[in-house]
Amino acid sequence: MMEKESDLTAKEKPNNKHAADSFSSEELVSPVKKAKKSEETGCSDGGEAVAAVGNREEKKEFLVEAGVAEDKGARHTMEDVWVVLPDASLDFPGTLRCAHFAIYDGHGGRLAAEFAKKHLHLNVLSAGLPRELLDVKVAKKAILEGFRKTDELLLQESISGGWQDGATAVCVWLLDQKVFVANIGDAKAVLARSSATNELGNHTEACNPLKAIVLTREHKAIYPQERSRIQKSGGVISSNGRLQGRLEVSRAFGDRQFKKFGVSATPDIHAFELTERENFMILGCDGLWEVFGPSDAVGFVQKLLKEGLPVSTVSRRLVKEAVKERRCKDNCTAIVIVFKRV
Repeated sequence: MMEKESDLTAKEKPNNKHAADSFSSEELVSPVKKAKKSEETGCSDGGEAVAAVGNREEKKEFLVEAGVAEDKGARHTMEDVWVVLPDASLDFPGTLRCAHFAIYDGHGGRLAAEFAKKHLHLNVLSAGLPRELLDVKVAKKAILEGFRKTDELLLQESISGGWQDGATAVCVWLLDQKVFVANIGDAKAVLARSSATNELGNHTEACNPLKAIVLTREHKAIYPQERSRIQKSGGVISSNGRLQGRLEVSRAFGDRQFKKFGVSATPDIHAFELTERENFMILGCDGLWEVFGPSDAVGFVQKLLKEGLPVSTVSRRLVKEAVKERRCKDNCTAIVIVFKRV
């Protein structure tokens, strides 16, 4: 993996599988600077973005830093795409601070992933993502509608274009101090949370290891809830655990030929409040999680952050470890989002 680096910086002003706890509850990148890509190597620069989010009434504010890195691994082509958007207001300004991060993992091609990257966030905003007064139910409804609309438009585009590929997704929206996580397929989001804080409100992870909390639920055809929906639609789960013997995931954008068999683009959505206990999040495609367990990845990132490395370097080191040392054979993309109280 090439060791190149570029920074995406924007400041938004106020106005090995380890077990982990489950949590139930025009390109869209930073306009300041876009990361360069190399199709020859399948690598892209690590990128870094910074945004401030907070709640003015409680006079708390968190600095949110994000770094991203990718490597095509042993694959001939790179089918992952990503979004790092520290100021995600676009043409929908409001008093709520908003940031958006996402990874789209394409299969059978890159077109569905690219389409979702360009349209999902815009569709979520158009569907009424709160920009003035935070309402969790309204936000979740907008995310659901944004996913539905994106898939609908994508399917229309795929028919006219004659392509049939699909894409899984893991997406994050930060609205003030509320974090929304939505996913379809097998990409994951993992939260690193401190078990306690001291009297000053600072993290105490030096004495207490960070807890890895999986924020997403995998959607695979072999899982009971997904299998039931597929079978009711007339789909068949083959002995290899794949729908019609071909598709492993049961939810994705696109995959036009499998939609009649129950493949859905309806995401699971979870929300949580950003407090002093939340240290960072890791978003990763399935290639990352094939060689990293949630607790393993959290420990790896925590160690590098303690060494004082910038988040862009941390994300590159994480992907490099997955591909070069742990021999990830798939495309590998990771976004590390760090929360710092200021």
